[in-house]
Amino acid sequence: MTIETERLRTRVATELERTRERTALLTSTVDDDDLVRQHSPLMSPLVWDLAHVGNQEELWLVRDVGGRDPVRRDIDELYDAFKHARVDRPALPLLNPAEARAYIRTVRSKVLDLLDTVPFEGRRLVEQGFAFGMIVQHEQQHAETMLATHQLREGAAVLHSPAPPEPVTPVRGEVFVPGGPFVMGTSSDPWALDNERPAHEIEVPPFVIDAAPVTNAEYLAFIDAGGYDDSRWWTPDGWALRIEANLTAPKHWRRDADGWHYTRFGVGAPIRPDEPVVHVCFHEAAAYARWAGRRLPTEAEWEKAARYDPATGRSRRFPWGDDDWTPERANLGQRHLFPAPVGAYPAGASPLGVHQLIGDVWEWVDTPFHGYPGFTAFPYREYSEVFFGPEYRVLRGGSFGTDVAACRGTFRNWDYPIRRQIFSGFRCARDPNPGEVS
Repeated sequence: MTIETERLRTRVATELERTRERTALLTSTVDDDDLVRQHSPLMSPLVWDLAHVGNQEELWLVRDVGGRDPVRRDIDELYDAFKHARVDRPALPLLNPAEARAYIRTVRSKVLDLLDTVPFEGRRLVEQGFAFGMIVQHEQQHAETMLATHQLREGAAVLHSPAPPEPVTPVRGEVFVPGGPFVMGTSSDPWALDNERPAHEIEVPPFVIDAAPVTNAEYLAFIDAGGYDDSRWWTPDGWALRIEANLTAPKHWRRDADGWHYTRFGVGAPIRPDEPVVHVCFHEAAAYARWAGRRLPTEAEWEKAARYDPATGRSRRFPWGDDDWTPERANLGQRHLFPAPVGAYPAGASPLGVHQLIGDVWEWVDTPFHGYPGFTAFPYREYSEVFFGPEYRVLRGGSFGTDVAACRGTFRNWDYPIRRQIFSGFRCARDPNPGEVS
């Protein structure tokens, strides 16, 4: 066994353990009644997520990679996300909490056994540990989904974390991004998923983008100006949603006699002005941008602002460079349970001076979800390809609930433009004025 292979096995084992610790925390802080309860028709019961991550691990690692006998073939259909809508899952004969925990322990034991012997070559699925990285990312994505479920549950707070850091440097205004080609996507990151591939050169005209995400104070100005009552700022679909859902402010906001407050994981607090606004849908973000005389960035603009280094002309893995994440660079990994105020992570800024592109809030961009030129579904169409189409909008950058294993400069998320339960915010962009183009 080479030193590189041994290091990869160690990394995989570490990531599997770290990921499972997060799952265990999110499912052990509530009692069994809470685990089996559906806290919102938009979300699965937490116990479904718990067994589902184990079932995916069994399907891909135990059975496919390892060629081992099934642990529980009888439950495959119950935990197939495409066969049962979230609203219907509580009525299924799901594993109870004790059974679900026993099941995922058995699966993990088998995975760790095969990790000692599986070759990381010979099949695309296992090269450089891809299948293991895919499963780590899948479970971390469900950890963020479970965190969103916690935000929707009623009752006393059960999750706690330190507050994110205070601002280090003032960040305001806009950043000019020069026009020209840049390389979007990746062909080299071994754990990148199919919709991030392949790397391709794209020409992006010059544009101007906010140096930071839109803050609560900025969004509150839109509310105070009657933005939710003026159809001029909304698309027809957005205005129809605004009326049907009676939208008046971001989700979890409420107006009291002494001002605006929000509730976060069971704890109420006054709105902090300098935090990025969160829990807004695409239509709300687009309406704000139109009211402000701006627009949302395209996906290509967002990625160029995040990755392009004008000094070298190359695309970085993260805004700060190719080095791995550190806590000083971005608010990731559920270390903090809400966005950090603008200016808290100067070490994570892009070469052009755009801040907090990674972590804090997913950022809506005005691009439908699609495959890149040369896209190939791998290892299954249901990860990305079945979602391609105009009904979905892309989100970029990750949130405070996203793990670094599932977040990089090329990572793409997507959802319906009406969704507000996710940890979503935005920043604005615009075309440059003639005098701004050098």
